[in-house]
Amino acid sequence: MANSDNTNSYYIIQQNDFVYNPRKSSDAPYGPISSYKYAEDGIVSPLYLCFRAKDEINPLYYEWYFRSSAWHRYIYMSGDSGARHDRVSIKDDTFFAMPINLPSEQEQSKIASFLQSLDDRIAAQEKLVASLKKHKRGLLNAFFAEKSDYFLFSDASALKIEEVCDVLSGKRIPKGETFCSHPTEYRYITVSDMGEKYVCSDNLQYISEHTEKQISRYKVKGGDIIISVAGTLGKLNIITSDLGGVNLTENCDRFTNFRGVGSEYLYYVLSSDLIQSQIESSKTKNGQPKLALERIRNFTIPVPHQEIQEQLVKVMISLDQYIASQLAILDRYCKLRSGLLQQLFI
Repeated sequence: MANSDNTNSYYIIQQNDFVYNPRKSSDAPYGPISSYKYAEDGIVSPLYLCFRAKDEINPLYYEWYFRSSAWHRYIYMSGDSGARHDRVSIKDDTFFAMPINLPSEQEQSKIASFLQSLDDRIAAQEKLVASLKKHKRGLLNAFFAEKSDYFLFSDASALKIEEVCDVLSGKRIPKGETFCSHPTEYRYITVSDMGEKYVCSDNLQYISEHTEKQISRYKVKGGDIIISVAGTLGKLNIITSDLGGVNLTENCDRFTNFRGVGSEYLYYVLSSDLIQSQIESSKTKNGQPKLALERIRNFTIPVPHQEIQEQLVKVMISLDQYIASQLAILDRYCKLRSGLLQQLFI
């Protein structure tokens, strides 16, 4: 709602008008274009560009059109990035002179309906994945919360992490060294490579033999667990066997040489609020959040009999596999939408 006394310099927009935000969006160097969907008139700042169709159109079709690769190419071709390469600037006259496709109303309707159905399906899949992840967190917390009906560890030993495994740091690339622009025998894991449960190995950075020799002691083994300890704290991944011998960033520590606990069991303990709450309370308050190595070593965890550990791991792995399958479905839908946005509006 706006004070009517202060609207003289604002644009009045009506249902199905389009509003273009010239500012950079969160995921692209050009602003979004949206249609105004409300029956009542609205107002927008003159910082925006507003326009409406002269002829009858399907507004939803053009909302998709303005998200397409074809339109984005027009933006790049017609715009000027200037000194800032992360943002495209479009002059008003240039923007309104840009060509636009105008298929039949029937074709507009079919394309818009199909893409909207796909978008609705993606939204439903995202909701399902979020619900499954929430269920996983709840289940973990139920297992490790003493007041829970599902608490399994009444006879478990309370041990410090340093008693059940070694906790070792990673190592930054030496000053003056850089990543290689071409593949080598030596790879390097960073926090950005961490996935849901396992490291995403497709885009690992490469280092030279000379660099590797200087940090050769800071390598992971198959079965190790790594934890992010700078910036984003407490993210966990299990190292798969194919990544054994890969160097690890200084922004991660690793758990290795397990004694009396399985790596999968420890992964789930560390993922629960039992440890994540300790991580939150232990992080440094000044500057970039960090988690000290000694703090991690002194976290206390329940260590039950091996049989109980295996039962818990079995339940959680089954849930993880189902979540992974639903994430794969979501990824396929998103790639399909991306592909259609590249092909339908050429």
